[in-house]
Amino acid sequence: MRNSQNITIPRSQSITTTADETTWSLPGAIVGFVAWLLALAIPFMFYGSNTLFFFLYTWPFFLALMPVSVVVGIALHSLLDGRLRYSCVATLLTVAAMFGVLFLWLLG
Repeated sequence: MRNSQNITIPRSQSITTTADETTWSLPGAIVGFVAWLLALAIPFMFYGSNTLFFFLYTWPFFLALMPVSVVVGIALHSLLDGRLRYSCVATLLTVAAMFGVLFLWLLG
């Protein structure tokens, strides 16, 4: 047996979405993931195929940066009010800096 009551909500109090609400999560997430892929390619440009031997033992560190890169992409896209060009550049620079710091930390 149910122990609850039916509650009716008047139309004036109902939750509605307006046209002013925008969502930044999908474009920011895509930009973050693409930035992660491009940053993953940077060591290959410098060191060539020898990078594969380095990634053989350190891949969990770089894989852990993937969700961080996606969140950074979402955050920067949101902070820059959905301006895609600025958020792409900012995300690429931020993710590349994170990869550079991690790569240099693992090398040293």
